Amino acid sequence: MSKLFDRRRLSLLPLNKRDNRVDIERDAIRPEAPALTMSKRATEQTLRVAEAVHRARADGRPVIVAFGAHAIKNGLAPVLIELMNSGKITHFATNGAGIIHDWEIAFQGQTSESVRDNQDAGTFGLWEETGLYLNLAIAVGAYRGLGYGESIGSFIAENGLHIPSADQLESVLADRHLARWNRAAAADLLDVLGRTGIKPGLLPVEHPYRAYSLQAAAYAARVPLTGHPMIGHDIIYMHPMSSGAAIGRTAEADFLRFADAVQSMSGGVYLSVGSAIMSPMIFEKAFSMAQNVAIQDGRRIREHVMFVVDLAEASWDWSTQGEPPTDDPAYYLRFLKSFSRVGGRLEYICADNRAFFPALHAALA
Repeated sequence: MSKLFDRRRLSLLPLNKRDNRVDIERDAIRPEAPALTMSKRATEQTLRVAEAVHRARADGRPVIVAFGAHAIKNGLAPVLIELMNSGKITHFATNGAGIIHDWEIAFQGQTSESVRDNQDAGTFGLWEETGLYLNLAIAVGAYRGLGYGESIGSFIAENGLHIPSADQLESVLADRHLARWNRAAAADLLDVLGRTGIKPGLLPVEHPYRAYSLQAAAYAARVPLTGHPMIGHDIIYMHPMSSGAAIGRTAEADFLRFADAVQSMSGGVYLSVGSAIMSPMIFEKAFSMAQNVAIQDGRRIREHVMFVVDLAEASWDWSTQGEPPTDDPAYYLRFLKSFSRVGGRLEYICADNRAFFPALHAALA
């Protein structure tokens, strides 16, 4: 059997020693700010997105927005929060990096290290507070029965964590009347706490910039924000506090919440912005699950509209030409191919998310 890397050997650095490229008070994009210019085509398409969103919400249908981490790094949380508070968005989904950048902004007002420089120095991703607090919040969230995004959103919104005592966790483990997942989550948290000197009770962690946190705002508004991580993709898995069991427990809960939202997609809108892998991968699986149940109930999910926004120039019109042949490079664009196979209407918009989201906000307003 091959050896496992021993994360206890890592030398971790305090987060406030890291140089960051994003300062949220400087870089935040406000809903009322003039939008960056887009092409005439992208502008017209954004108006169609707004029309589809208005129609869906008027009919009580969902508007699900999935986005990559750059939406947070680009300072767009204030725009997304305003769209949510206006009732236009019913569900957010992001990847593990989106969760991390949002938390770092809430915690210190800055995020985004230089990967190139820090890789060379052997420090990339090895930041004590990010790894410690997010892994602990996930383990506590799993014990509370929360999802991945909700675990971090509640941590930010509540400015801390309630840490159960070892005796409390041991009593849960010993209670055979409880569900297995309750006992398993208690065992996971007991294991995580055993690696720290953290005492039971309230662990206060201030988040002075939480007004910029989409996760905290979604948690407060009770709008689902689901996190869809992949182990090995995010820096918190480098930290010795990382618990694969707790991560899997919360991430699976979020995937099932996402799939439940997709069940109502008939006449709804799915907006995928800057997510070439996560968004199409979770949507195609969730849609298949939802369609399977719908067919058993004597109906089908139809008339859903999907808008995909990214920076790549389109070489193929997926909305009119369908799926390209396998000898065309466009066939291998996963973020379009997956969406083209789930029925409904698909439209691709070539735009910068810093231009698209404010333009959408203006069009909806």
